[in-house]
Amino acid sequence: MSELVFLKLGGSLITDKRRYETPRPVIITRMAQEIAGALQARPDLQLVLGHGSGSFGHFAADKYKVHEGRLQDWRGYAETSAAAARLNRLVTDTMLSEGVNVVTLQPSASARCHDGELVEMAVEPITELLRHGLVPLVYGDVALDDARGSAIISTEQIFTYLAQLLRPQRILLVGEVAGVYSGDPQRDSIVRLIPEINSRNYHEVEHMLSTSFGVDVTGGMLGKIKTLFELVKEQPNLSVHILTGRRQHLVQQVLINPNLREGTLLHY
Repeated sequence: MSELVFLKLGGSLITDKRRYETPRPVIITRMAQEIAGALQARPDLQLVLGHGSGSFGHFAADKYKVHEGRLQDWRGYAETSAAAARLNRLVTDTMLSEGVNVVTLQPSASARCHDGELVEMAVEPITELLRHGLVPLVYGDVALDDARGSAIISTEQIFTYLAQLLRPQRILLVGEVAGVYSGDPQRDSIVRLIPEINSRNYHEVEHMLSTSFGVDVTGGMLGKIKTLFELVKEQPNLSVHILTGRRQHLVQQVLINPNLREGTLLHY
């Protein structure tokens, strides 16, 4: 039996989010090598790969407020799309050079949103690519929105939409930090890693995140956890694993071994 896994490489991992369009080629290459190693070790593994836009798409999107919609200047939509695609080209070329047979699918080519929520995206190309043993690659992108005009869709939104149709066994979110913490590990000196989030402790974790994080970051982490927990609640056989890409070989090991406990595990 094959196993379908969605794997996201976070924008904060593969770029320096503080500096305009600054990729981290060494990390991107290592991620490609680890993914290639896992696919070689496990021929039964099917993979849908995604990545964030990091310091590429976010700068343009913020400048023109593309995520808020109702644009006065639609050049912002074009610039954000082009920036996200530039990073994707780097990731695609690196994956191919390291032996991962990725095929990029530009989300904005088929995605449609309603008031910021992704409601439509072509799935058939992804299923067909998987059938041929290839690795579909999506990324955070712009999208047309029938209420706001424009929206930004994150890789998590894309994965959540696709998961309802493709039913993966696992979703792996690979970022800078080792998982979900009780506070912001990059600002607070005393925080603890939360190894597991489930139906028994979800509300406690939700409260902890909403009170421990500053206003600027609450929406990101708390919103992500809310969305993903709703997904695992709907699909009890699905698990979501949040882990770091900074530790060498960890991504490869987790891809190969579903039972390896590292980072934070979300399940119902």
